[in-house]
Amino acid sequence: MNRKRLFLYQAVGWTLLIGYDLLSIWLTGKPKLELGKSLLLQLTFWLSFMSLFYYCYLFVFPQGVQRGRWLVVVLGVLGTPVVFAGTRYLLEELLLPLLFGFRNYTPGTSLLYYLKDNLYFLAPTVVLAGAAVGVRDTLLREKERENRVALQALQQEKTQAELAFLKTQINPHFLYNTLNYLYAEAYLVSEPLAEAVLRLSDLMRYMLHESPDGRVDLEKEVGYVHNFLTIHQLRFEDKFFVQFRQTGSAVAGQRVASLLLIPFVENALKHGVVNRADQPVEISLHLPAPDQLLFEVHNFINQHQKDATTGIGLANIRRRLELLYPNRHDLQIEDDGRQHSIRLTVAL
Repeated sequence: MNRKRLFLYQAVGWTLLIGYDLLSIWLTGKPKLELGKSLLLQLTFWLSFMSLFYYCYLFVFPQGVQRGRWLVVVLGVLGTPVVFAGTRYLLEELLLPLLFGFRNYTPGTSLLYYLKDNLYFLAPTVVLAGAAVGVRDTLLREKERENRVALQALQQEKTQAELAFLKTQINPHFLYNTLNYLYAEAYLVSEPLAEAVLRLSDLMRYMLHESPDGRVDLEKEVGYVHNFLTIHQLRFEDKFFVQFRQTGSAVAGQRVASLLLIPFVENALKHGVVNRADQPVEISLHLPAPDQLLFEVHNFINQHQKDATTGIGLANIRRRLELLYPNRHDLQIEDDGRQHSIRLTVAL
């Protein structure tokens, strides 16, 4: 529970207490003049009560009891009659006569009697303030404990994620080095095969080295998509009908989250028709303005696709966009069972 909520609860509590007290006086049916005086006197009493409450709540208990400053506690308790009676005297014996022409006590009341008459209200108020401090501190400690537990959980998750990441680095680096060796060997046998190995090596390099902070130059992201398409084209030779158009402002100088576009391309090639000229996969990257990216992918759905898996799921993609571009992206997906289209707008 935060301090704002505690303050709200106190405000509601005071409103209910004072409102109930004033309402009971209103319902007594006193004459109008006497009713007005009663309401004013009860209101000044509650203001005096609140001044003593917050004197103990904000000063005596936090500065004295909680910090073990017992001299502060003694002096603070000794000061409670002065705070309560002083506030009440200021309101009822000085302010009310000045504004409304009447006071609570009869003229000539001694200061000693005034102090003694108000001692009755001290103990309950001090106890109430102490209880309020105890409840407040208990709630705050519980909130702090919950925050510590949450922080520890996040740290553990971070450590586990780092360990998992370090483990995953072994295989990609091994594959990357192996691909460089295979390229040298394949070049002696077949240049197209060597070109495919080189493209695959570039993909591995991009994933491993190009985005230590999670963001890359947009032109490199586009280059990754081109390499990805080139490798797939080798599988289909002349029957690979994928159109990739790039229009609008230049991509140079813009940065984007790495591997942001490839999941849509991968899903289109995995579940789309890529070997028919009349049903091509259409990919469009457009920059209407230097700081705005529009990416569209349209494909006909391969009705003979036996693999029911969806690759990188749309839920995963949506969640990543929410984390990377909160309130700065719009993803629209249309699927009628025959054609599938996505339209992604991102404010760079």
